[in-house]
Amino acid sequence: MDTLPTRSKTWRGAVAALVAALTLGGATACTAPDDPATAPSSNGESPKLLGQLTVASAGSMKGYSRDRFPHWRDTGKNCDVRDTVLQRDGEDVKLSGCNVVGGRWSSVYDNRTFSDPSQVDIDHMVPLANAWRSGAADWDDNRRGEFANDLTRPQLIAVSASSNRAKGDQDPSQWKPANRDYWCTYAEDWIAVKHFWRLSVTTAEKATLTDMLESCSWAKKP
Repeated sequence: MDTLPTRSKTWRGAVAALVAALTLGGATACTAPDDPATAPSSNGESPKLLGQLTVASAGSMKGYSRDRFPHWRDTGKNCDVRDTVLQRDGEDVKLSGCNVVGGRWSSVYDNRTFSDPSQVDIDHMVPLANAWRSGAADWDDNRRGEFANDLTRPQLIAVSASSNRAKGDQDPSQWKPANRDYWCTYAEDWIAVKHFWRLSVTTAEKATLTDMLESCSWAKKP
């Protein structure tokens, strides 16, 4: 089943407004190499995009540090990209200035709901360490910062802190959301991010993504 969860529908409808708001607030919109995969596919394009990804062994973690991916850029006075994602993914969000101080968040990874933003983490769909091992080690810090703050692709998502920390830097062959109904969207989003940023996948990662895409409704049509 691949019904679009609240997060996905909200993400698709809010990107343009968020980019405009960030620009007005003095933040720099994220940019990356030209590529048609600027959004998660929900019409059967994901297998094609997955087939275009380079398959390679995971690279070394030598030199890796989260500091090499400058993230949570400022988006206003005392506010950053975390606040932006919390506002985008939440409902009945309460603000103090532009800081998110309350609301309701549904974690699509594990079907849990929260009203305290401190219990919500902002997950990088493709974790920073995974990106490092799959090509980002060769980027400069500016490009890594664009990746870490990418609000245009489905790279940032508000989820339960426990699910985010259980995921860590693992790829789909090592960790999947407990909510199986989200597997289709998760695989599509992972592929969209890796395709846009031209990151590689391992053999096991590609095989698992292929299996997860079989849960999509378009994959079941005759």
